[in-house]
Amino acid sequence: MTSPVRTWRMLAAITAGTLALAACGGGDDDVAADPSTAPSASASAGGSAAPANEADGVLTVGTLLPQTGSLAFLGPPEFAGVDLAVQEINANGGVLGKPVAKVDSDSGDTSTNIASQSTQRLLSQGVDAIVGAASSGVSKTVIDAITGAGVVQISPANTSPDFTDYPDKGLYFRTAPSDVLQGRILGDQIIADGNASVGILALQDAYGTGLSENVTKSVEGANGEVVETVIYDPKAAEFTAEVSKIKAADPQAVVLIGFDESAKIIQELAKQGIGPQQGKPLYLVDGNTGNALGEKLPAGVLKGVQGTIPGVAAPGNLRERLLKVDPALKDFSYSAESYDAVVVVALAAEVAKSDAGKDIAAKLVEVTTGGEKCTTIKACFDLAKAGTDFDYDGVSGPIEFDENGDPTEASVGVYTYGADNKLLAKVTYKAGKL
Repeated sequence: MTSPVRTWRMLAAITAGTLALAACGGGDDDVAADPSTAPSASASAGGSAAPANEADGVLTVGTLLPQTGSLAFLGPPEFAGVDLAVQEINANGGVLGKPVAKVDSDSGDTSTNIASQSTQRLLSQGVDAIVGAASSGVSKTVIDAITGAGVVQISPANTSPDFTDYPDKGLYFRTAPSDVLQGRILGDQIIADGNASVGILALQDAYGTGLSENVTKSVEGANGEVVETVIYDPKAAEFTAEVSKIKAADPQAVVLIGFDESAKIIQELAKQGIGPQQGKPLYLVDGNTGNALGEKLPAGVLKGVQGTIPGVAAPGNLRERLLKVDPALKDFSYSAESYDAVVVVALAAEVAKSDAGKDIAAKLVEVTTGGEKCTTIKACFDLAKAGTDFDYDGVSGPIEFDENGDPTEASVGVYTYGADNKLLAKVTYKAGKL
């Protein structure tokens, strides 16, 4: 049965096509753009409900990304992607003839109330779209407040399948694919590597349990067996009992679906004799695959370990531009998706001739599907200003939003660690449709 949300988005897409044919803790908020057009940074959240979002002629993008918490390692590349997009859009004339304004904030993680506080501040400052959160669990705590205010929420990293049919008033989108795809590809990789039995350790939240279920479906669909699944509390002081359960099940391979706490779990796996260098292949996911993890572990512990990250690695030219924004970047995970999140919002505002959240949302499907292909900000904005129907294919992939705000096709990279605990340059990309 078609959900009300799906029906709304289908109608929005059809209407858009018809119209085209017819005519906190962790840092202070930072407002970046023309000071005369940016909202006041001193606006108070107060505690009262934020006013409903309306057009004011200036596209204002807020970020709700991790500066602190268990996913803080994902923050730098995501902030850099947003910053680069804003810089390049403004260098090409901005949106609706004015520079895009930006307000940064910290999402923290689910162990704090930082995200809710940051969201209230962003809404009080009049943002039209919010890029974030990175964590699916965090997004679940703020999505109602954001969409209820008529603001677009677009995440570069949410992968929980729960958002596909979420009652979001047609205002939630994401540039990262659902974990239906990551789980499928990870499970296929495990079986292809010759492992017939698998043990899964997954953190207890929407992301962890959802991805665990999809890995299980993939493994079992390929005639493999998941012999043990342990859902753990990521805030636990130690993980001896959880690892012991996996050891007792004696799987041929272990999957660890977690965040910052993964370093502790990997050391416990080694302590109990079932670490990746002790005969048990270890597979990681986007929540813990990165060079930041390797820095917390003894040299060589991650050698040969594989991990999956949805999306493509930032292309060489994009990496060069990102490093100019933040020379200290160590990882590039979700930087391309963050960049594209801002670009599609800007293009939708230009086509809608409005910076109001609901108007932007109504055009997001249109600017990513059908029409003349374009791959750069300048080319797409030129087409938009000329009234030409276009289809933005971004640095993260084709995007192609469906009526649920999900990208319909994407790639998942399979990464491997070297002896120095750093990700190797060689990555295998596996494409799929949702």
